[in-house]
Amino acid sequence: MTKEEFLLELEKMGITPTPHQINQLEEYYKLLIEWNNNINLTRITEEKDVYLKHFYDSLTIRKVVNLDKYSTLLDFGTGAGFPGMVLKIMYPNLKITLVDSLQKRINFLNEVIKKLDLKDIETIHERIENIKDKHYDIITTRAVANLSKLLNYTNRIIDSTTLFIPLKANIDKEIIESQKELKKYKLQISKREEFYLPKENSIRNILVIRRV
Repeated sequence: MTKEEFLLELEKMGITPTPHQINQLEEYYKLLIEWNNNINLTRITEEKDVYLKHFYDSLTIRKVVNLDKYSTLLDFGTGAGFPGMVLKIMYPNLKITLVDSLQKRINFLNEVIKKLDLKDIETIHERIENIKDKHYDIITTRAVANLSKLLNYTNRIIDSTTLFIPLKANIDKEIIESQKELKKYKLQISKREEFYLPKENSIRNILVIRRV
């Protein structure tokens, strides 16, 4: 996906980046490649692939929720910052918390925050199950674990108004296998958005899970 194609696809979702945001994404990509030479952040390094499989894929959360209307977001297992860092760049209104269990990745994220001069964003070196109870409007994660495990990790920090929005690939089997956890924790899938990633046509699913 070229940068031009990236912008066209964002427009279809109602996202129009400013020149400053476009520059921030470009700088983010440069830092990602620079750091990836020393620590393993991603196997995806070609610019066109990063814009499609990391940047665009992270922003598809817009298909299920308008992030302009929310204040706080927790992204756990964020890795190199997907989707949380991309969401911070495109939605500066959000106060974002990035959680990851590997200190090297946290160091990278802190460098991105510093270089891009991002505000209202914090990093936490921790496992999600150890995060203290605190309200977040949205909790999200991408390519971390199966749905049953995600519900076990997050159920105690999903309150009555929190939206838990995992970004997944093919999820039919996981939904069936997670029925026990959904019932146990009094959670329900209120929305499911299934679509195909542009260019390569790989399947994607986004769920919205709420407290019953």
